[in-house]
Amino acid sequence: MATYNKRGYKAPKEKEEKVDANFIEDTPNVDAKDSATAKAFDALDETASKTEDFVAKNQKYILGFLGAVALVTIGYLSYQRFIAEPKQVDATEDLFVAQQNFQLATDATDVKKQDSLYTLVLKGSEGKQGAPGIADQYSGTDSGNIANYYAGIASLNLKKYDDAIKYLEKFSSKDAFLGAIATGAIGDAYAQKNDTQKALDFYVKASEQNVNEFTTPRYLYKAGQTALALGKKSDALKYFTQIKEKYETAPEAQQIDALIGMAQ
Repeated sequence: MATYNKRGYKAPKEKEEKVDANFIEDTPNVDAKDSATAKAFDALDETASKTEDFVAKNQKYILGFLGAVALVTIGYLSYQRFIAEPKQVDATEDLFVAQQNFQLATDATDVKKQDSLYTLVLKGSEGKQGAPGIADQYSGTDSGNIANYYAGIASLNLKKYDDAIKYLEKFSSKDAFLGAIATGAIGDAYAQKNDTQKALDFYVKASEQNVNEFTTPRYLYKAGQTALALGKKSDALKYFTQIKEKYETAPEAQQIDALIGMAQ
């Protein structure tokens, strides 16, 4: 059963978080004549003295520990500078063509043209490898991660449902929308494979992932439809009712009363 109605999924732009860097903590003036304050400073001096004694007695072990930490830090920075960063640059360059083809496929209105472009996303073009190759070669990079998303959605639209599930399950995102869309797309793949229960499970998961007014009602709606197909009317009623009560302005709420009536 086909439950998804868009052949491409676009990732909304993430909002930039603003950090106030102007906060300055005032340092209060301390009156040395204040006995409570004086005692507190005496205690601090005593603690500092004990700390200095500890350092003096255990200098050999502390230096050894710091040396080990320094080696780990240097190793990490060297990896980032000479391996991870160049790898990410190469991955980004390889991904650019696949990303362009994916965007063109998403925007296209002709099904044949979409299929052709999604095929280029998978197989590559202009001398660049396709998204599956990028995901494999640059595994562990941001580009490799997003390549899994492109490969998964392209495979879904080309009716390669097992491949779609494989790539989308490897994709992860903290984005409020993209992660839920990928999870919902796995549900779409299972729906096309007539594995209705798994489709329902992923639709419910997608509706609960990063709750918002865009993806949540979308996948509650799909979950409700799928639950109805499985004869689970009480579950369908629950999902449809959530849309009516919490997302009344969403497109999915336009005919929700009729669906609620079918589920009752």
